[in-house]
Amino acid sequence: MSKTLLAAATLSPEAADALHPADLAALLERRAPTEAWGVLARLPLARRAETFGYLDVSSQVAIAQAAELSALAELLAAMDADERADFWAALDDGLRERLSPALAAAEREDIRRLASYPPGTAGAVMTSEYATLRPELAAREAIEALRGQAQSKETIHVAYVLSPQRRLLGTVLLEDLVIAAAETRVETLMRRDPPFVRAEDDAEAAARALAKYDLPAIPVVNGGEMMVGIITADDAMDVAAEEATEDFHKAGGSAGLGVSLREATSALLYRKRITWLIVLVFANIFSGAGIAAFEEVIAANVALVFFLPLLIDSGGNAGSQSATLMVRALATGDAQLSDWARMMGREMAVASLLGASMALAVSLIGLVRAGPEVALVVALSMVCTVLVGSLVGLSLPVLLSRFGFDPATASAPLITTIADVSGVLIYFAIASALLVG
Repeated sequence: MSKTLLAAATLSPEAADALHPADLAALLERRAPTEAWGVLARLPLARRAETFGYLDVSSQVAIAQAAELSALAELLAAMDADERADFWAALDDGLRERLSPALAAAEREDIRRLASYPPGTAGAVMTSEYATLRPELAAREAIEALRGQAQSKETIHVAYVLSPQRRLLGTVLLEDLVIAAAETRVETLMRRDPPFVRAEDDAEAAARALAKYDLPAIPVVNGGEMMVGIITADDAMDVAAEEATEDFHKAGGSAGLGVSLREATSALLYRKRITWLIVLVFANIFSGAGIAAFEEVIAANVALVFFLPLLIDSGGNAGSQSATLMVRALATGDAQLSDWARMMGREMAVASLLGASMALAVSLIGLVRAGPEVALVVALSMVCTVLVGSLVGLSLPVLLSRFGFDPATASAPLITTIADVSGVLIYFAIASALLVG
């Protein structure tokens, strides 16, 4: 039996100690809170805090309810600053009031400061546990200073050189200090004017900046230009994962859940999904109205109905493809709003080629099924619906961004509904002109 399976079956102290903290946390999330706390309480404090940090926040809160107040305060003190702030923000007011007196004043102030930043900002995901050095220190002294800070900091691989006013002067790598001559001053070794983000910046933009400059961590400064924290690579990965999940939810026509799908209740899933579905029900009324407006054309050429689902689905699929490409490009910074006109010209050319290729295929079916006149109507309609769907898919994310909305709101169901309505009108308008007029 593997170590993971053994732990899943027994979660004995020996089995728990043999697991990586992330694996142990995954197993604890499937246990009752009281049982999970019993396992955690048997671990050494440092390992307990590390494992607790890997838990989903909702699981952390549930387990905290089963812990003694003094033990919970001890655990909070040992947690990483950013994880501690997230956990604190998720607690109910009553537990926070009971827990606060058990914390040291420095820890209470650190939690208050980190929790004060609005969700979704760089300040909300940063940690205050970073290594600092003074510029006048010699390399030998700097190494000793980092040795003293190592236990309480997120990383000492990069140290931040600050002025007495805590302004960021530069960064220095531990490896540079190690290989430098003992008396070489930090200000000589440091890299000046390093990239940084501001605490009020969007967290996703901060994560992109960290990736752009290929840094293990990026410093965060406040409005007074004083350094207040860092965002590490693992924090940036969490931000990217959350944003990607939110975009996937919006692309599917539902709001973000705020919890994992496994823990979401039926009522929550209903509330998050029903709004868009109701909106799209009423939006689809326009498709029915379009069909009703051309009732005589349909009655005289019943074969047209055979091709209707094919045409409107093709327009929706083309629009969804364009929207997906555009939303992702905007999210990653690969495209800007100013690029819209140039991209629109290219999209028209691509959509025309796609529509013509699909028209050729469907016209062959039309010739066999309904004759040359209907085949011509279907072919022309295919070109037009694919063109319109693609242009809507490209333009809607840009319009939403222009007016301050998340471009991911240009979800596939919304694009498909617009393409359905326009496809019905285009199809029967062409049919009316060529078959009746």
